[in-house]
Amino acid sequence: MYKIIICGACGKMGRELISVIDETKDIQLTGAIEARDNPNLGKNIGKIEISSNLEEFIQKDAVVVEFTTPSATLQHLEIARKKSVPMVIGTTGFKDEEYSIIEEASREIPILLSPNMSVGINLMYNLVRKTSEILQGKNFDQEIIELHHRQKKDAPSGTAKKIAEIIAQQAGKDLSESEVYGRRGIVGERREEEIGIHSVRGGTVVGEHTVIFAGNGERLEITHRAESRRIFALGAILAARFITQKEKGLYDLQDALGIRETI
Repeated sequence: MYKIIICGACGKMGRELISVIDETKDIQLTGAIEARDNPNLGKNIGKIEISSNLEEFIQKDAVVVEFTTPSATLQHLEIARKKSVPMVIGTTGFKDEEYSIIEEASREIPILLSPNMSVGINLMYNLVRKTSEILQGKNFDQEIIELHHRQKKDAPSGTAKKIAEIIAQQAGKDLSESEVYGRRGIVGERREEEIGIHSVRGGTVVGEHTVIFAGNGERLEITHRAESRRIFALGAILAARFITQKEKGLYDLQDALGIRETI
């Protein structure tokens, strides 16, 4: 039996994950964590009381699954590290220095960090990697467009950033010098090294990512559309099962799927 503690239990992803757990025989919810100002504190999810204190629920044979904020995730990470408990992190919006803290913690505990828990998106990463490799030196420009619901707080999405990192790595580019977030005014001709990233927000769109490879006289587009948050919850369950079998280290969903750079 896999035991899961959800941080962000009352959020959109937390509720979806709980729904999947309720339908899954070998998964047990053993903790539901929320922010200290959450109005649901003290209420129950099944037999579990919603709490703001992770230390009350954490146990060595459980997995902490994070869908919260960067600051909350790092606080919970420190508790998990001290208790030697594995973590699955689906939180997005981390700064570079915050990623470094996660990397450091992974030297002591197993962590699966993925900005997108979708199986399809993680396959898309591989497709983008291979396409970028093949098109190097063939005069193809790369642009990324991501579309999400109006309530999403961070931009661009963690998935868009990951895609940009893959493209930059394949091209031998420094992403910090190549990334361009939208364009406005007289910006001049597009520089060859640019990787354009554009964020669109509106309605109730779960998530859509398109990578455009624009060449001379032709254009290739790779698109993934998420139609339900359930796909992310299913990916998080897969990730939780995977990370319980691992020693210390930093993993992502491609490791769990066994598709890392296989295309």
